[in-house]
Amino acid sequence: MPTDKQRTLLDGALRLFARDGYARASIDALAAEAGVSSRTIYNHYGDKAGLFRAVILDSSDHVAERQIALADALLGRVVDLEADLVEFGVRWATPEPDFAPHFRLVRHIEADLDNIDPATVAAWHERGPLRVRHALAAHLGRLSDAGLLAIEDPLLAAVHLVHLTATSVAAVPDADREAVVRAGVKVFLRAYGA
Repeated sequence: MPTDKQRTLLDGALRLFARDGYARASIDALAAEAGVSSRTIYNHYGDKAGLFRAVILDSSDHVAERQIALADALLGRVVDLEADLVEFGVRWATPEPDFAPHFRLVRHIEADLDNIDPATVAAWHERGPLRVRHALAAHLGRLSDAGLLAIEDPLLAAVHLVHLTATSVAAVPDADREAVVRAGVKVFLRAYGA
């Protein structure tokens, strides 16, 4: 658990990295954004790369925990499979305001891979997207074991569910979100229905 000073630094660095990306963020700008000295960054994280790694892993943990909790709440107690998948998809696809800096940072990572340590990218992928995918796959696997779905590869099914319900909704107006998610769930159930 980060100390108060580390939390302040991580939060400030997340804001700056999300706004400017890794390559354009300087130690001095990071220190100013967090309200600390550049020496504090070096003392706690060694360098900009160390701070960036700490920021993306901390942010990924926060987002992953919330996404996994959503999957646990909605897919851990399925009553009406289609309705519960639609509710899951709508809630998953509804932007969480406090996730915005994280997802801006992710877009910067994807655009700036040449400047970021591959081990940091791999650690982020493992602690964030893959962790969530495995949790979602576990729920889908249990639904398959219960005879509600017919899934051979739960990890692949998790990718399909997210792409059909959440990824496809990113640019859709809020008023149309549920209809698009409902259509995605119907396609998912055609592919994986028992």
